[in-house]
Amino acid sequence: MSSETLRKSITFIFMCLFGLAMIYPLIWLFSASFKTNEEIFGSLNLLPSSFNWSGYINGWKGSGQYTFGLFFINTFKMVIPTVVFTIISTTVVAYGFARFHFPLKKLLFSLMLSTLMLPNAVVIIPKYIMFKNFGWLNSYLPFIMPALLATHAFFIFMIVQFFRGLPRELDESAKMDGCNSFMILVRILLPLSGPALISAGIFQFIWTWNDFFNSLIYITSVKKFTVSLGLRMALDNSASTPWNQVLAMSVVAVIPCVLVFFFAQKYFVEGIATTGIKG
Repeated sequence: MSSETLRKSITFIFMCLFGLAMIYPLIWLFSASFKTNEEIFGSLNLLPSSFNWSGYINGWKGSGQYTFGLFFINTFKMVIPTVVFTIISTTVVAYGFARFHFPLKKLLFSLMLSTLMLPNAVVIIPKYIMFKNFGWLNSYLPFIMPALLATHAFFIFMIVQFFRGLPRELDESAKMDGCNSFMILVRILLPLSGPALISAGIFQFIWTWNDFFNSLIYITSVKKFTVSLGLRMALDNSASTPWNQVLAMSVVAVIPCVLVFFFAQKYFVEGIATTGIKG
């Protein structure tokens, strides 16, 4: 066996072990969702002794008055507009920074990037007071309206980097054909920006879907709870926590994020690669 073959074999074995270590918690989560409380805490076996579907059946019923079906619908009501408005608004702002020249452009771009260094805990109180004055509490507007107004600096920066990698000759050719600035964006740049836009959409979908802290702050009515809040409420419904139900609903809650990532992973990898190498 040559040294190159040995090196590749060792690398392959290491990557397999590392991948197994990364995916093991998900395997355990799925397996434990079919166990009883006694088996979860009393057995070290990965696989359940018998597959018990009661965790999924009873877990889906939620608290009785509100099921997890309602929580999933609420989550989609919050996530889908947030993702769509994020893509639209950040694309428009990124187009302005990438293709137009205006006073204080560099200063404004630097200020926008500086907001990335602000932790959420610093701005949560001013945001809460502002949303309270607007009358947006106990609704999904604290998530949807900031997305509509392009407040996510990370996505703006990512799409700006992608636009900077597209030749300006495309814009000039479009102008010669009679296109204005809006038509250049819609007909020339957007069709080429699919990977970057899909990457931003995946990030925003997963982050908003899994958001627990902000949902806990802004949403107070159980009828409007999202999946993350529904899972937390399942821990408080009884003195003895039915962990198989919590784990079963955790498995169901993970499925949309996994499906979105795997169906769009080709564009996601391409978008990250193209936005990460541009200066």
